[in-house]
Amino acid sequence: MRQTVNGGKGVARSTRGGHRRRRPRRVLVLEVFSGATAVAVVGLAVGGVLARPGDLAAAAPVPSAPAVSPGADAPAVPGEAGGEVTAASAGTAKKAAKKRRDAEDKASGPSKHTDAKAVSYFKERWAGDKAVKRITDIRSGGKYLRIYTNLPETAHNSKAALDLCKRGMEYLLQEVGDQSPVVFVQARYGQNGNPVLANIAGSRDTSCRLSAPRPR
Repeated sequence: MRQTVNGGKGVARSTRGGHRRRRPRRVLVLEVFSGATAVAVVGLAVGGVLARPGDLAAAAPVPSAPAVSPGADAPAVPGEAGGEVTAASAGTAKKAAKKRRDAEDKASGPSKHTDAKAVSYFKERWAGDKAVKRITDIRSGGKYLRIYTNLPETAHNSKAALDLCKRGMEYLLQEVGDQSPVVFVQARYGQNGNPVLANIAGSRDTSCRLSAPRPR
């Protein structure tokens, strides 16, 4: 009878020692919640580093330029070659060409016919002379020296015209070596072209005055 009781106690001890001791359910819930919170915090930190403003800006798509179909004209851009700049350049060139033609036809300024040596001589020799300032062009043709001015057609045998005629004669005698100078001082362009205001016609003529009557 005693042996039976002891055997039962031994069986009870072996059963208690063979199974693990279970943790309380409350402890398990707290551990799982703590682990999930830690994972969430780490994820936010990593996402914050990867999603910095600079990286987002760099990753943003860049708008592409509108495609231009082959053969189509590119839009005109102010300040670049073509378009408005080309039109302005063409207009400027056209005005410059017209100005050159007017200067040649009307003797209103320097042209391809200008006698550069004579112009330099007049400017250096009589720099402050009022009559010289009326000169628009000086041209040499053969043995003739033509002095074009902005004087009106009514300045026939005027002091300015006579002074320019005498200075033209001096230039031909002293600089060119022409002993029979021929000089014409002419008015600005008008209905009669460039009328002669004064002239010297060779070695026998010394007055520069015109003998012809005044134009009406």
